[in-house]
Amino acid sequence: MADTREILNEREIFDILERTKSPPKEKIEKILSKAQKKKGLSLEDVGYLLNDGDKNTPALFEIAGKIKQEIYGERLVLFAPLYVSSFCVNDCDYCGFHKRNPATRKKLTQKEVEDETKTLIDMGHKRLLLEFGEHPSNTIDYVVETIKTIYKTKSGNGEIRRVNVNIAATDVEDYRKLKKAGIGTYQLFQETYHKETYKKVHNGPKADYERQLFAHDRAFKAGIDDVGLGVLFGLYDWRFEVMALLAHAKYLDKKYGVGPHTFSVPRIQPADTVDLSLPYRVNDDDFLKIIAILRLAVPYTGMIISTRETSESRRKAFKIGISQTSSGSATSPGGYSNKKVLGQFEIGDQRNVGQFLSDILDDNLLPSFCTACYRRGRTGKDFMELAKLGNIHNFCRPNAILTFKEYIEDYASPEIKEKGPKVMDYYLSKIPNKNIKSETKKRLERIEKGERDLYF
Repeated sequence: MADTREILNEREIFDILERTKSPPKEKIEKILSKAQKKKGLSLEDVGYLLNDGDKNTPALFEIAGKIKQEIYGERLVLFAPLYVSSFCVNDCDYCGFHKRNPATRKKLTQKEVEDETKTLIDMGHKRLLLEFGEHPSNTIDYVVETIKTIYKTKSGNGEIRRVNVNIAATDVEDYRKLKKAGIGTYQLFQETYHKETYKKVHNGPKADYERQLFAHDRAFKAGIDDVGLGVLFGLYDWRFEVMALLAHAKYLDKKYGVGPHTFSVPRIQPADTVDLSLPYRVNDDDFLKIIAILRLAVPYTGMIISTRETSESRRKAFKIGISQTSSGSATSPGGYSNKKVLGQFEIGDQRNVGQFLSDILDDNLLPSFCTACYRRGRTGKDFMELAKLGNIHNFCRPNAILTFKEYIEDYASPEIKEKGPKVMDYYLSKIPNKNIKSETKKRLERIEKGERDLYF
């Protein structure tokens, strides 16, 4: 059996959190100054920030926002989850799909996958995150068939260009099949890194802590070089979870030369037959601190926030670290067609895609539906080298503009058609390379004439 201490040592994390209590102001100022170099932070540095209370929160948020701007800029990448099957053999305390829930289950046929995909395409989406419960009927062949159905589905001028996948921890051979199917990022959350809590809240195959923890290693062995980590905040002390998440990221970076492509930061939300009387609920202020500290600690990693959160929380999070977000989401199989089927959890942000875009445009954020890096081979080490040097701007800003132009041409309401070009033109003027700026303008004209999927 693999030794979990290769990834994280609980005793060491608790020791760091203990010895970094009540940090002096000078210590925090030194760490914040170090963070501005965008080289990341040590676990001990992070321990001090986690223990600092609210005294230096404004400075923390200011620097996190600056780092986010310098690496990921004004762009906000949009995606949608597509729940394919709610059948599950696990009985996890926090999940609406848990086995003991007597509600009717749903597994999409390939025709239903096609129909849901068309609905999402017609909303303007270009990338999806597939979600499956763990169940004998949800075989890897079914997952692969679903991916193929999505990629071949067209509607009007649109299609899904990148499918990210969240399936239960599996073996190397299954991950090879996912790789061959052309997935983008493989996401899998540890949920909680605290072993005792993990075993308490999980029942079924997922209760195997080691199987979950080393899943990303097996994905790397299968050739998948873009992986996403995450914690379900609220199961255990958020300070411990942040430290463990960072330890996992550092482990992957050291062992494979590639840190996680993304962090996800979901908080527990109400769900059918789920008991929310939990002692570790994370309040809004601490939730934003989590995002800011992660942005300082691993500046190159993309950060995802979902529609679990309210529109108000999401707006604040976009400013201090979040670079990817879901929009117009449903959390049940067939949920884009039928809102009454069993969902995994309740959604906090009910805005549709158009309403969401209108609001972020008001904040001068640039919506992006880009999937270019995956198709240009800018993944794994290649992506990390660009992100760590802050050079991903050279591709992402023009690609964001081009994909948003497609949205405006094909899907936008009159309101977005009025607001969108103003924001788009502003960031077009900010492209520093004259040749790229000129070529972007030419491609915008080609999109107006009907061409699609133009990218750098």
